[in-house]
Amino acid sequence: MAQSSKKNLIKDITFSCDGLELKATLHLPPVARPPVVIGSHGLFSDRNSPKQVALAHECNRLNLAYLRLDHRGCGESQGRFEDVTSLETRCRDLSQAIEFIKTNRDIGDRIGLFGSSMGGAVCLAVAAAVAIGPIVTVAAPLKSSPIQEAIEKPDAPNFRGPQFDAAKNAFDISQKLSTISNILLFHGDHDTVVPLGHATEIFRYVNEPKKLIIQKNGDHRMSDPAHQKEFLREASLWFQSGLLV
Repeated sequence: MAQSSKKNLIKDITFSCDGLELKATLHLPPVARPPVVIGSHGLFSDRNSPKQVALAHECNRLNLAYLRLDHRGCGESQGRFEDVTSLETRCRDLSQAIEFIKTNRDIGDRIGLFGSSMGGAVCLAVAAAVAIGPIVTVAAPLKSSPIQEAIEKPDAPNFRGPQFDAAKNAFDISQKLSTISNILLFHGDHDTVVPLGHATEIFRYVNEPKKLIIQKNGDHRMSDPAHQKEFLREASLWFQSGLLV
């Protein structure tokens, strides 16, 4: 059911992928056919992650639409997490969200992507196969190895969630990055889940325009309020410059 807030419109929408019903929330600013940013959440997260909600409102303030997606097995989307979760399936979810949003008459034809942690890897993998606009990632892994290591650590609260076999679902997206451009990366230099080296490697592989923001003493969750403010400011401006020109 839609609700109005400061002339913006918020819609809960549903679409199908591989026979599963996926849920998403679309934030629409009060302008005709705005560009849209589609968000892909982290491994054990969902579309209600604080970064995505805050970014959606900031994008609306700049007259950009925003779609927050629940990947299969997460949030309100169908599927048993343990059975349906992999980089490949999440890429299909995101690709289907892109195709679905293209049919929405309220949305323009320019699309950007945002991904946090594993969602960042999903965005990068999809962007390598689909023509897309600006991309912003936070703490994106280049390979699945740090996810496996984090899950196996008994003191790793970042990766407490349903059973996930990271070894079985191993990935390495390094060979997919040579065609990607227009990307802003955030990474904390104290990220103990996905090391900073993943961001510097991604930055080396992708093309201009590109920017890497290394957040001093930043962790995987971006828990520092100052880092959160920096993220919202820089990410929204990156999308604005890439989608509203």
